[in-house]
Amino acid sequence: MGDHTRERLLVIGGDAAGMSAASQARRRRGPDELEIVVLERGRFTSYSACGIPYYVGGVVGDAEELIARTPAEFRERRIDVRTRTEAVEIDTRAGRVRVRDVDGGAERWEGYDQLMIATGAAPARPRLPGADADGVHGVQTLDDGIAIRRLVEERGPRRAVVVGGGYIGLEMAEALVTRGIEVSLVDGAEQPMRTLDPDMGRLVADAMRGIGVGLHLGERVEGFDTEKGAVTAVRTSARTLPADLVILGLGVKPDSGLARRAGIETGPTGGIVTDRRMRTRAERVWAAGDCVETRHLVSGAPVAIALGTHANKQGRVAGINLGGGYATFPGVVGTAISKICHVEVARTGLNEAEAAAAGFATLSAVVESTTRAGYHPGATTMKTKLVVERRSGRLLGGQIVGEEGAAKRVDGLAIALWNRMTVEEMTGLDLGYAPPFSPVWDPVLIAARKAAERVESDMRDNPL
Repeated sequence: MGDHTRERLLVIGGDAAGMSAASQARRRRGPDELEIVVLERGRFTSYSACGIPYYVGGVVGDAEELIARTPAEFRERRIDVRTRTEAVEIDTRAGRVRVRDVDGGAERWEGYDQLMIATGAAPARPRLPGADADGVHGVQTLDDGIAIRRLVEERGPRRAVVVGGGYIGLEMAEALVTRGIEVSLVDGAEQPMRTLDPDMGRLVADAMRGIGVGLHLGERVEGFDTEKGAVTAVRTSARTLPADLVILGLGVKPDSGLARRAGIETGPTGGIVTDRRMRTRAERVWAAGDCVETRHLVSGAPVAIALGTHANKQGRVAGINLGGGYATFPGVVGTAISKICHVEVARTGLNEAEAAAAGFATLSAVVESTTRAGYHPGATTMKTKLVVERRSGRLLGGQIVGEEGAAKRVDGLAIALWNRMTVEEMTGLDLGYAPPFSPVWDPVLIAARKAAERVESDMRDNPL
């Protein structure tokens, strides 16, 4: 434990949330007042996991470009970062954590006055025969990305299978295609990106096929064939796909086991429960990032959404509070954006199925528009879909699939959601216009207008 004049903050996890918290706490309290020790089981701190597919694909040349700050840079700021050091047990009664040296295996106890849990998310690994074979890779840490790129460059795999059609699965499929590898993608759903509605997901499937990815949708993975410990094929419910590289993109879940075993409360999503200041239900224990659950501001339900944006914000909030300030994290609306070759994909809020599950009666409007004035060179098409509440016309969610200049328009929808706007109110938004950037009626405004008309005609056709 720290002495009477100096408190000790122990941080478990040295990426987005953990290092944001450590940095904010240090900014407010000097080393004489607060000792900060960070335990990180990997070799890197503060890196962009979202950049890994671009590193594997060669868009980013060097892994170091993905690192925002090295352990040495943090040490200069008097934050004691200990890499290759894993927390294996939390004892909240005694205020201590059992840590293990990853390379040597030696264990010891470290005391704390305040504890910050930022253990992140764990990739879902199928419990299937051959899942641990050489050549089967998850994409969670920078170490994973380095291992995959090394395999691609040194072994020159010819055929890869990506399991899972979420953001990481699609981005990794693109990265491997750009490396000249023949890629198949398997997903149990009938469409990739199940956070989109089926009509919008089909556009993504078409884009994937367009770059040469073989899609095997509605098929379950049943096992991995191996030879001498290395993967040779992926067996699905319908076929066997030869593979010398397999990427698992089955999504992630909060890595909250360490907290749960210590008696710290987790919620229905599996994420650690915190209040708005990022305090857990255990005394002197805080948590932030992919390991926690937060509130969806549209549905009101608890959600666990693994994104670096949330992790950085939550870590910052926790660090401000640990440093003696006051800050809160309000929740999320579920905004996400991705790019598969020339096709941009974005979504925010609730899709139709999520809105129905939350108890909303909905209408939707889909419009096709252009990203710039139709006569301007480089204008491309985009589809915008809005999901709105019947009667009230409140915006509940939006999805965009298009080419360059399409996806970042989702930010306007996210702001409208955040402020609980109706589509009728949105039709009057004063959005930027010039021919190189949008048509005179921005696609967001056209979609809002069409949705408002749907709400009005529904009221007419179905009076109370």
